[in-house]
Amino acid sequence: MSDPSPQAARSPQETAHTLMEALPYIRRFQGKTIVIKYGGNAMVDLELKKSFSQDVILLKLAGIHPVIVHGGGPQISDVLNRLGKASTFVNGLRVTDKETMDVVEMVLGGLINKEIVSLINAMDGRAVGLTGKDGYLIRARKLPFQADRSENGNARITDYGQVGEVQSIDPQLIRLLESQGFIPVIAPIGVGPDGTAYNINSDMVAGKLAAVLQAEKLMMLTNTPGVLDKQGNLVADLSVADIPSLEQDGTISQGMIPKVSSAVDAVQSGVDSSLIIDGRVRHALILELFTDAGIGTRIRS
Repeated sequence: MSDPSPQAARSPQETAHTLMEALPYIRRFQGKTIVIKYGGNAMVDLELKKSFSQDVILLKLAGIHPVIVHGGGPQISDVLNRLGKASTFVNGLRVTDKETMDVVEMVLGGLINKEIVSLINAMDGRAVGLTGKDGYLIRARKLPFQADRSENGNARITDYGQVGEVQSIDPQLIRLLESQGFIPVIAPIGVGPDGTAYNINSDMVAGKLAAVLQAEKLMMLTNTPGVLDKQGNLVADLSVADIPSLEQDGTISQGMIPKVSSAVDAVQSGVDSSLIIDGRVRHALILELFTDAGIGTRIRS
């Protein structure tokens, strides 16, 4: 996959200018936690995976504490298809019976999580993979039954199965890993009081984790430049007060809704700002954090 914004070779002077431009941002964010929701093409394309790993390693070397929460919906669907099991979605959520939950745990907690950890470590980073079951990191409760109407207008009651919502997050394990120089990589699987595993929306987990950690920023990588207006232009800056009208007129819709909702929850809980950025751009994290122009949409209180 090609970089949507390829750059020509820089002169030494331009390189020096870029480094000097980054310096005040490095000073500002040093010692701070940044929660990163990792998803979309950035998790699929090899060059993008490498640039993402390089970015989080650079953040750690600069004294910043990246915490990664990853998704994996398409990969789960792919494995289910190969097993001959259909994926059922209601209101954008995957109905998760026990057999599907076994696949979710295998794909998120095993394949994807360990691939991210391995790639970061292969580049001399120090990553540790976790699910919410480790140390009761993410305590979850079952998503309630939902009443709505099907496509033909008939009333229906949906039991999502082992789909959960975050009840609480214990930050102790994350703080311990940060203090010892590790980069936590978290799969969005929670655990109930009886030990039942729950599949949780990764955007929701990232937003709640950013709030609990009182992160400086929540950064969400996606497959669009950010929030786009009706003409398809990037909206670079939004306040929480702007969001309801944009949802009502359809500017914010479909897959962008949970991202914006999690971003809003984070900033209302004390996170400085949330950013929705284009994960298809190489080194998107560095461009957003360490340059004056930045990329993507910033959501602030």
